[in-house]
Order: sequence, then structure tokens, then C-alpha cells
Amino acid sequence: QVQLVESGGGLVQPGGSLRLSCTASGIIFSSNTMGWYRQAPGKERELVATVTSSGNTNYEDSVKGRFTISRDNPKNTVYLQGNSLKPEDTAVYYCNLRDGAMAYWGKGTLVTVSS
Repeated sequence: QVQLVESGGGLVQPGGSLRLSCTASGIIFSSNTMGWYRQAPGKERELVATVTSSGNTNYEDSVKGRFTISRDNPKNTVYLQGNSLKPEDTAVYYCNLRDGAMAYWGKGTLVTVSS
């Protein structure tokens, strides 16, 4: 059974930083594309960033230059480092793993950017 468990969310002031982690189990992590999505109140879930098995990354325009996605295959973990956080980054952040036609999701971790 595939499980994705996120951690690292919380309250951060505007301009601050946060690092989210997502650890996978029950699947060969290193061969899959990993991603972070987010869903703000009243909005649809949107892609934030992805990293392929070979390390290629892709970012949503609003986070380019502020967020960094990375992966540690021996630890089965993907990270999302967010810097210069803005109130509009407030959302529940979800970890995603793609295995062919299958997509797996974590339960999410809440990030609140507020003074």
C-alpha cells in the first residue's frame, strides 16, 4: 500500500521561509515523478512544482525563484523549500507521486503566511 506523509507546515510571517517534507512508503520511490500541489481556501488545487526521477524540475510561475523542490531517493523523501513567502502562498500543500497512470496523494499539510 502506497503512503505519502507530509510534514513541516505551520504559521510563518510574510518574507519568511519553510521547508516541507514528504516521505513515501510502499513503492519504488526513485523511479517516479514527485510533485507538490496546493489548495487555497475557495480555490482549486494547483501544481506548485515537480521533480522527475532524473532530477528535472518544473515550477508554477508564481513560485519560480522562491521555491525549490528536491528529492533524496535513499530516504524516499521529497522536499519543498519555500522562501520569501507571501500571504497568497497560504494553502494546504499536498505531496503527489505519479506511477504510470496512477497518482497517489498525501493528506496535506497547512501553510499559513500571516503577520
